[in-house]
Amino acid sequence: MNATVGIPQALLFYKYYPLWETFLKELGVDIVVSNPTTKKIVNSGTSLAENELCLPVKIFFGHLVDLKDRVDAIFVPRVVSVERGTYTCPKFLGLPDLARSLDTQLPKILDPVFNSRLGRKRFYESIFDFGKQFTKSKFRIWRAWMAGVSAQKAYQKKLLAGATPIEAIADEQVSTNNGDLKIGLAGHPYNVHDPYINLNLIKKLKKWGVSVATEEMIPPKILEHEANRLPKRLFWSYEREVVGAAFHWMRNKSVDGIIYILSFACGQDSLIQVLLESEAKKRKSVPLMSLVIDEHSGEAGMITRVEAFIDMLRWRAV
Repeated sequence: MNATVGIPQALLFYKYYPLWETFLKELGVDIVVSNPTTKKIVNSGTSLAENELCLPVKIFFGHLVDLKDRVDAIFVPRVVSVERGTYTCPKFLGLPDLARSLDTQLPKILDPVFNSRLGRKRFYESIFDFGKQFTKSKFRIWRAWMAGVSAQKAYQKKLLAGATPIEAIADEQVSTNNGDLKIGLAGHPYNVHDPYINLNLIKKLKKWGVSVATEEMIPPKILEHEANRLPKRLFWSYEREVVGAAFHWMRNKSVDGIIYILSFACGQDSLIQVLLESEAKKRKSVPLMSLVIDEHSGEAGMITRVEAFIDMLRWRAV
């Protein structure tokens, strides 16, 4: 009987799920994905987390609880670095340790290390070390990894073509995205694409006749080029992508406005907010609104702010 491994539908799920799912399946693992974020998942995660943690991590804990009685193990990779000379969020570095420290009985935590700072040889050694838990065949591990890489490339191609991560993962048809305004949504994928976290913002914008652009629709080389316009290189990879997307929209005026979605208590998000607001004031070309979310965010207040922003953009376009 194959092992059943759970993958939480939170945090880096929106970036790497096709890679992880295909890799594990090719190793003979049965996959169970946690349910979409709900109030129950948020409450269970919040009850286990320290107050200082950001909302996305609290929600991640809730997804661990959602999986714990349905799987033999839970996949919680330690993503240290995804490109040379950079790091990810400190909480991603210690995510498996945070998971094991929770005051609840979880199944085995599978924590492969992804660290590009150590070089290609060490990176692939960690892939083989992880794969040995399921097979002794190095060839099968390598084949499984390459199948995952191929699935990830196909996924990214769908995103560049205009699909949201949820649409691309479910292999759904891309929803129509035409409107008299176009707004760029800047922020980490788990803030932009989890409908519960952002109170279904993308669906609401489309309902109000607004087209939506996200960073996944911009080629990585452009994101890198735009982020390099900062006087000092950011050493957080995912924050570089957020900056690159916003700078691209501001410089090319390819959107009418930008909404930056950030998490309360996230230090990196707060720093990026200052950088984006400074650039927006300097260029005075594309209006920028910051939308801070936490577990207490109310739909009425958010709708009022976003509707006022849209009204301002339409008035500005006249």
